[in-house]
Amino acid sequence: MAYTATPTPPAPVGSHYCVCKVELSICGQNLLDRDVTSKSDPFCVLFMEVNGKWVELDRTETAVNNLNPAFAKKFIIDYHFEEVQKLKFALFDQDKSSTQLYEHDFLGEFSCTLGTIVSSKKITRTLLLGNGKPAGKGMITIAAQELSDNRVITLSMAGRKLDKKDLFGKSDPFLEFYKPGDDGKWMLVHRTEVIKYTLDPVWKPFTVPLVSLCDGDMEKLIKVVCYDYDSDGGHDFIGELQTSVARLCEAQDASPLELECINPKKQKKKKNYKNSGIIIVKSCKITRDFSFLDYILGGCQLMFTVGIDFTASNGNPQEPSSLHYINPLGTNEYLSAIWAVGQIIQDYDSDKMFPALGFGAQLPPDWKVSHEFAINFNPRNPFCSGVEGIVQAYSACLPHIRFYGPTNFSPIINHVARFAAQATQQESASQYFILLIITDGVISDMDETRHAVVQASKLPMSIIIVGVGNADFAAMEFLDGDSRVLHSHTGEEAVRDIVQFVPFRNFRNVPKETLAKAVLAELPQQVVQYFKHQNLPPINSEPA
Repeated sequence: MAYTATPTPPAPVGSHYCVCKVELSICGQNLLDRDVTSKSDPFCVLFMEVNGKWVELDRTETAVNNLNPAFAKKFIIDYHFEEVQKLKFALFDQDKSSTQLYEHDFLGEFSCTLGTIVSSKKITRTLLLGNGKPAGKGMITIAAQELSDNRVITLSMAGRKLDKKDLFGKSDPFLEFYKPGDDGKWMLVHRTEVIKYTLDPVWKPFTVPLVSLCDGDMEKLIKVVCYDYDSDGGHDFIGELQTSVARLCEAQDASPLELECINPKKQKKKKNYKNSGIIIVKSCKITRDFSFLDYILGGCQLMFTVGIDFTASNGNPQEPSSLHYINPLGTNEYLSAIWAVGQIIQDYDSDKMFPALGFGAQLPPDWKVSHEFAINFNPRNPFCSGVEGIVQAYSACLPHIRFYGPTNFSPIINHVARFAAQATQQESASQYFILLIITDGVISDMDETRHAVVQASKLPMSIIIVGVGNADFAAMEFLDGDSRVLHSHTGEEAVRDIVQFVPFRNFRNVPKETLAKAVLAELPQQVVQYFKHQNLPPINSEPA
């Protein structure tokens, strides 16, 4: 076994990707007994594949004399949806105090992707020896949990009878919220807007992460300071108060919480000083701001469909100039796009059966043009087993169809939309549909396609378009609503942007992983955006 030890995992990708921390808990069952006089003393080592080599990330403590260990030490990993993160869990029986793994007896290992673990939340698998055979009856259980407090707090604040600070008018009050910093000093968390000319302000409701306001600790003291705004920046202090989130939560819509705003200097000077006004908490609500990983860990399945362009502009697949020509290495741009996207998404679909559809070809036996046909020629069961199954069906169908035209997208979009519409009847965050369309050119049915995309934007569905070849893809950029909202030909607006377009030519000379990152970058936020819009929490989510 070639293991490389290095303590530093690969650096996380830029923040616009779906990056969060996942905690993995490890248990072993029925491990091999390598010790003569007692039971094995197992520990688990986590490796990640980096540039084709296994790199050690971390290891657990040693469980003494135990063939069924539950390790207290957790593994914490940055999760990147748009990458294949290959992991290996290797168990060893500690024999010496050495850190060198070859000094310890090997008890078995298990490899999988991080995507496989988070999509199942918990997996139990057989441990294998170096020769690929089971390590006795040894099993490993890996459970995943997102390491983030996703609670947010929404506060509606007002004031009553605040001190007047301006000579010729009333005050212009605003509030600042502080929490204690690590250095013991107060740290600013939030500032409200200024309400002009009033001693009885009503501020707009605002929402901040609970971690920002009180580090997630409901009992922690927070400070609220009220100032009178001055345009020169020398704001006048009106008063302050200290409270906790637990106390703020006593406020209900029907019965607001009233807190005295105190100016300590005035309090010392004036015997009959009462307060400098009242700060009113009109309402305080704590909810969960769910992430993509929350929905996946909650059991949401990503349903993947591929649509392949078989129009005549691709060229004769027998000739090397054709975009469908399979080169001696067994690939072309269509296959590269299928692999890049499919190998990520397949981890998030439990049965790994994917419909693969074609459009723009004449089909046997009557050679009629079809814009929505199963590439395995089985319309009742267009499903292929895994990405390999799609690739096999694609290669097998090429000799049996005639490339024709036109390039109509709407039939395939509407095909997937019908299934996505059926999924909405469950009224749960259980399925989200992804359609990958790979095409070489200009859309013939632009009005119908625009209409289909606008309708699909109301459904649990996203569309990824990869443009192959060197055609003009201006129309595709138009469908990808990054710069402007897409309208249908009737003027109806898309509810959200669900199309991501990428020209393959931009990725010809870069590692294949780069294409996956580009086409899948927007998908996590599209999934979250849809379910939030429908007020659907993850299945099995806990209340805030």
